[in-house]
Amino acid sequence: MRRIVTVTADTAGTQRPGCWRQRRVRLAPRRRGFHIVTQELLDALPELLEIEVGMAHFFLQHTSASLLLTENADPDVRLDLERHLHELAPENAPYYQHVLEGADDMPGHIKSVLLGVSLSVPVQGGRLQLGTWQGICLGEHREHGGARTVVVTLSGSLRG
Repeated sequence: MRRIVTVTADTAGTQRPGCWRQRRVRLAPRRRGFHIVTQELLDALPELLEIEVGMAHFFLQHTSASLLLTENADPDVRLDLERHLHELAPENAPYYQHVLEGADDMPGHIKSVLLGVSLSVPVQGGRLQLGTWQGICLGEHREHGGARTVVVTLSGSLRG
């Protein structure tokens, strides 16, 4: 990982070093559904601890999966999301033209477009500023989507 250091002014007007960090995180393959991946991402980002105030941007490099914030406590929320999205984008709909990659591919693309593939989360004191019940969630929209890659870009002022 290449480190680029710049100088930024904090609210008091003093100069503090800033940084940009970028890393690719390979998420383990998962079955279709919604999976909390917050800890898996954090485990791959030791650089996060260096950021006093900044932003973490997460970008999923896939078109049949999604990245979202959702409740991290009750798994029924994720099950209900899956059921609802299956109703919105069912498999084998007679009007799909893109069918060569399997019955779950076009619905996966639709779900990815609806939910999105990127998140920006504030960082303070080396920690993501997620709400009490929020978790970063991978929406896997294919039965066998395989491993997924997230590009994480960290930016902000350095601690200390």
